[in-house]
Amino acid sequence: MAILNNTTAKADNTEAGETASSVDNSTPTRKPREKSGVTASVIVKKAKDEGPVTPTKTDMVLKKLKSAKGVTIQVLMDATGWQAHSVRGFLSGTVKKKLGHKVLSETGKDGQRRYRIVEAKTAG
Repeated sequence: MAILNNTTAKADNTEAGETASSVDNSTPTRKPREKSGVTASVIVKKAKDEGPVTPTKTDMVLKKLKSAKGVTIQVLMDATGWQAHSVRGFLSGTVKKKLGHKVLSETGKDGQRRYRIVEAKTAG
């Protein structure tokens, strides 16, 4: 309505002999959004240009689980910074269920429980 009222006022004021410069013809404008200087293509280029990627915690845990001796919960806790219940949940939820590995749990001569991934035997 403000635009219509300004136009009507301008027409009325022009007929009265006033100049158009005395009438406020400005319409409320929005402040334009500021663009961040980073675009998706720049982000993709940075990811490709960077050096070797550090291994994820999942990669570290899987590497340790594939060792012949296996690995204790304490070693996995030290490697990841997780608590014991988080490590056990990761072994059950991610390693077993999501990734489909078979995790073997054994108690050694020293009384420590060790976990390792058992490689599936292929028939042939």
